[in-house]
Amino acid sequence: MGWATRFLTAVAFLAVGVVFAPDVLGSGPDSPAIAVSAAKLAHLLCFATAWGAALWVTFIGGIVMFKNLPRHQFGNLQSKMFPAYFMLVSVCAAVSVAAFAYLHPWKSASSLEHYQLGFLVAALGFDLSNLLVFTPMTIEMMKKRHKIERDLSIGEEVGWSKNVEVAKSNPNLAAMNKKFGMIHGLSSLANILAFGSLAMHSWYLAGKIQF
Repeated sequence: MGWATRFLTAVAFLAVGVVFAPDVLGSGPDSPAIAVSAAKLAHLLCFATAWGAALWVTFIGGIVMFKNLPRHQFGNLQSKMFPAYFMLVSVCAAVSVAAFAYLHPWKSASSLEHYQLGFLVAALGFDLSNLLVFTPMTIEMMKKRHKIERDLSIGEEVGWSKNVEVAKSNPNLAAMNKKFGMIHGLSSLANILAFGSLAMHSWYLAGKIQF
């Protein structure tokens, strides 16, 4: 287990601890103003970072790279970027959960705040599932598929793929495509659900802005 994973685990446990035992960190009406301000700042910055990173990776960066890089090069680059991306958004989501739970203790929070904490916890769960389960599996499947494709002299196309056509006459490639597609689909779904959870929370934050 690397240092980054250990750090993420510690932050996630901190978030859970704040949810179930907020008084340990002194939340409530008697909390020092500096602690409240620090929690608000941490929540805002981490939420904004997670939201911006998810927006870029999901809808902009990945599409631009896919259309302009050879397919194998694109896949190898994604295999390095995705672990870092999911580590970043998982840490940010965990900090947001901890900060929001500190600012809104469960027993005294409104039902709306309960829902918002639920959205943040859901985003954290989906991001962790990608970081710890789906992304490693996707990368492993991708490397196996790349090996089969290299043996068939395909995979260096830009913006399109010979894979589907070749798979019609190659059962090994077709089987690998099916496995990769399933795992990659689950990873993409988890990423979209995490993004959607953050989107729901953005409406809540927008309602708090006063001009």
